[in-house]
Amino acid sequence: MAKNRKPLTMEKLFRVLADRTRLRLLNLMNGQEICVCYLVEVLKINQPKISRHLAFLRNSGIVAARREGRWMHYRIVPPSDPAAARILEDVLQQLAADPAMQQDRARLIKTCCMRQKLVRLSKAPAPAALPRTDVEPAASVSA
Repeated sequence: MAKNRKPLTMEKLFRVLADRTRLRLLNLMNGQEICVCYLVEVLKINQPKISRHLAFLRNSGIVAARREGRWMHYRIVPPSDPAAARILEDVLQQLAADPAMQQDRARLIKTCCMRQKLVRLSKAPAPAALPRTDVEPAASVSA
């Protein structure tokens, strides 16, 4: 299942937490599994940059991924070290209270629950913890 990775050191944990994009990703994954397509849409950051940061988070062991068809889903995995787990939990609580991070979460909810989804998200699975409303098929776009 998981590759044999070195244990998460405090240095690595703080490197993970030292980047705003990674903090925004962790904030959106907090308490739920989320498809990468929503991360790209909500953060308005190109997919290669999101993927690079997700790879960093996965390599650190803080994030796990699973594939469902063509969709990649990401979720937070608490560190096995109790001190690192406490630090991560404290950071996630602080992020939840930050106004800019709250705006990201609000955009996620709006994007997932909009009545007519964006074309590129029309078949994307909604994050597991967010409610799904009746979604009408997205209008087709002519190239």
